[in-house]
Amino acid sequence: MRRARLAAEGITGVLRVGVIPHNSHDLRRYWDTFRSNHPQWKLQIRISPFADPFAGLRRGDIDVLVAWLPVEEPDLTTGPVLFTDPRLLAVSADHELTRHATGLVEMLADFPHVDTPSRPDYWADGFLPTRTPVSHRIERGPLALNTEEILSLVTTGETVSLVAHHMRRYYLRPDITYLPLRDDDPLKFALVWSTEAENALIRALAQTVRDLGPLDLLTL
Repeated sequence: MRRARLAAEGITGVLRVGVIPHNSHDLRRYWDTFRSNHPQWKLQIRISPFADPFAGLRRGDIDVLVAWLPVEEPDLTTGPVLFTDPRLLAVSADHELTRHATGLVEMLADFPHVDTPSRPDYWADGFLPTRTPVSHRIERGPLALNTEEILSLVTTGETVSLVAHHMRRYYLRPDITYLPLRDDDPLKFALVWSTEAENALIRALAQTVRDLGPLDLLTL
């Protein structure tokens, strides 16, 4: 029935994109351009979890994933970068760090951080390193399955958490302070897909991103 309905609408294929970051709205220029250039295909955008991040691709629940780099999975292909985003340190509004206007990566060793289950260690380390620049250990503490659980742990003062810069726009809350890090390396977010499942729709989206180039989020 669903295929018949899509065919009646002139739709010959569906591309399902899972997005781990919270700023899918910022990426609409890619989605809109793809839809305009390929009206015969339907583009669906889905929120994807950062816990067990590549499971959706491997199960076939989604066709493409937007994830931070590096992605070093032998069965997955890393495509073009959509955007680069600095990290911020999220702390409770009454946290002792709020007396500072900015932070340093070295400060991360002084407080426990949220951890997530079922993720490759190297991928988690790409977001939150295990050690500071002078090799102090960064402690990973309570597990969280989603952003709401992370923010709950932060607001109660149990942990602090690194977050992507766009979180300050999409999760502006009176009980959380976001501290810029003066010496941080920005995150890169790119398209990722199953190598064996690559098809014309995936290649077309990747080409759309290449043609438009990476988005500068800090100008939004």
